[in-house]
Amino acid sequence: MGLIVNGKWLDQWYDTKNSDGKFERQDSRFRDTISNQSNSRYPVESGRYHLYVSLACPWAHRTLIFRQLKQLEDIISVSVVKPEMLSNGWEFDSNTQGDGSKDYSDSLYQQDYMYQLYLQAAPDYQGRVTVPVLWDKKTQSIVNNESSEIIRIFNTAFNELTGNYDDYYPDNLKSEIESMNERIYHTINNGVYRAGFATTQAAYDQAFDELFASLDWLEMQLSERRYLLGEALTEADWRLFTTLVRFDAVYHGHFKCNRNKLSEFHHISNYVRELFQFQGIASTVDLEYTKIHYYASHDSINPTLIVPRGPQQNFMQPHDRERLIRTP
Repeated sequence: MGLIVNGKWLDQWYDTKNSDGKFERQDSRFRDTISNQSNSRYPVESGRYHLYVSLACPWAHRTLIFRQLKQLEDIISVSVVKPEMLSNGWEFDSNTQGDGSKDYSDSLYQQDYMYQLYLQAAPDYQGRVTVPVLWDKKTQSIVNNESSEIIRIFNTAFNELTGNYDDYYPDNLKSEIESMNERIYHTINNGVYRAGFATTQAAYDQAFDELFASLDWLEMQLSERRYLLGEALTEADWRLFTTLVRFDAVYHGHFKCNRNKLSEFHHISNYVRELFQFQGIASTVDLEYTKIHYYASHDSINPTLIVPRGPQQNFMQPHDRERLIRTP
């Protein structure tokens, strides 16, 4: 994962020397929204916006899920980068254009690298080049590259175009959602990275302990609640899901989050299967692509770049979450 400095791409990994070996994530820079307010630079329009994602990235996965849940497939187009992230960061492959599910081309500009799009949007940009990116075709710029904000844009901005008013961030649950997101982000979503990218034993131990303390807490919560906040399926569940669905395939081994497999948590594993089986969600998950990305990109963690063939997982197995449905 390189970065842009003074208009140039540098192949430079995260520097943990000044953080006691702790991995610290960069804040997103592009934070605009889409709305029909009179002063909006980015109004609601069908076909105007484009989403750049990696199928390996749990942050990008959130946006694909909300694009599916909110029926935005015909309104917001998508480009997928190659699974490997090597010396040039996220890359495109024009040779795969039109190749069905393996199209890793930039369909808008035929660029080779994601960093070229960042510089196209903002020649003065400095920092990491991340996905997801919500792109505006008219101004040829980035609307937003913060996944937590993109999913809220998708949650409401296009309702009148789609007629889909499902709300995953309802007013009456906002404070509870925020509280849940806060703990899960620091200890689970980003917690697996804090463990995997730690460069000292102390930093790894702290992240590891906080991760499994939260997973133990979740196991207890989900023994009594169908979803994180009870009977309502919210953005908090989907934000959590994208980490959990990758756990056994990647984080357990590659990031040394190996106290337990997720499949060994009865309630969490059933919860993951229920969310995976939610209409349209399975199509957003590609664990083979995900394993290629993690194991074949992080040579500081996996020097041989060998991609494991396992584990075998079947998220379509029956789950037992219906038992928590309350009847009048």
